Amino acid sequence: MKKVFLSLIVAMVSTISMSAQQIAVVKGDVTKVYTTLKDAIEGADDGSVVYLPGGGFPIADDIKITKKLTIIGISHTASSDNVDGRTAISGNLFFDEGSSGSALMGCYVSGNVNIGSETSPVNDILLRYNNLNSIQVSNTACRGIEVNQNYIRNTSDFGKSNAMITNNIIHSIINLDGGQISNNVITSLTSLKKGNSTYHYFITAVNSVIIYNVMLANKIGQGWDYVDYYGTADVTNCEIRGNMLGYQNWGEECVILKTAWNDVFKSHKGVSPESDYHFKDNYKDYESKYLYGGTGFKEEALPPVPYIQSYEIDEQTDAEGKLNIRINVKAVTE
Repeated sequence: MKKVFLSLIVAMVSTISMSAQQIAVVKGDVTKVYTTLKDAIEGADDGSVVYLPGGGFPIADDIKITKKLTIIGISHTASSDNVDGRTAISGNLFFDEGSSGSALMGCYVSGNVNIGSETSPVNDILLRYNNLNSIQVSNTACRGIEVNQNYIRNTSDFGKSNAMITNNIIHSIINLDGGQISNNVITSLTSLKKGNSTYHYFITAVNSVIIYNVMLANKIGQGWDYVDYYGTADVTNCEIRGNMLGYQNWGEECVILKTAWNDVFKSHKGVSPESDYHFKDNYKDYESKYLYGGTGFKEEALPPVPYIQSYEIDEQTDAEGKLNIRINVKAVTE
């Protein structure tokens, strides 16, 4: 990481006066600089780290990631000590054949993160510290997907893969097989058609571990409502333990609060950084088991990237022809 850090600082110094949206692609001691995400992905060597500064980066659906890349943004939300703001990717990301071992951290993605294709599984993908529309896994043979400490705004379909989904604030989860769903706040029910009826679930899964999640919804409970059925989950052969719901018992050691979620949490606003899912004083005993249990959810977590806090550039060169640049850089490491 030390060589990567030094190479990136050199790239920052050499490009800072040119543009606020220079993309540094680092592999070993070599740093390449690009101005578009498309060019960075296509120009990067396998195993490179792609550092995205704050700003907007559009990407088209025909751009596929077919090599191992670690894509790291500044943050999915603007930070008070980050002069560059958030890193926002406009569009969908596709991790296709050849991209196993890739990672995405510290980005706001307007669209979906797509993993694998119908003909090619992709393994060992890490998604951490992002704000995503959803995750869509397209091959049942995908393995080793890790989803940790993200905001995920809509239903994610894991394509019968065995993903590890931990410590996220997430809309809803379907089609997990042999994976784990733990320490998440699951904010919404997903709608699934079965014949003439519509079923609403937080989770659909088989052969999986589902523990210490908080499940929120405006309407919770079982019973027919016209042709709609509201349940907790559609699961088979799963370990279900220690989950928290509003009104309905589910699995072993279930916690049923029987009160409004706004009475339980400091700020309940769904899948949003404006939410604060720390428990209020009357429920503090639950704090270490749920969203903040396990690896823990950290609202202010930043990806492992050095970023510029502030800089000053002299208006003109000195008597020796040198241009003085003073940069204050904060190095974040996991």
